[in-house]
Amino acid sequence: MTTDLKHILIFKTNIETERDRQCVQDILDNHEQILQWNIDQHDVDCVLRIVSNTLTTEQVICLIKHNGFECAELE
Repeated sequence: MTTDLKHILIFKTNIETERDRQCVQDILDNHEQILQWNIDQHDVDCVLRIVSNTLTTEQVICLIKHNGFECAELE
């Protein structure tokens, strides 16, 4: 399966620890519009990548912030 790069949303977060990751895992795993996601916790920006054909950057930012974490689009 190939992924269209325009459907990958990339964000800077403060999801730094394994516990932080677990806090968002259920939400991201069970979100019907998220096809794939991952967090690079070794990166200084704790980069969150989301593959979705329908979600906007604003929707993802709201979702992450609603769960108590910082989130901003990386360009």
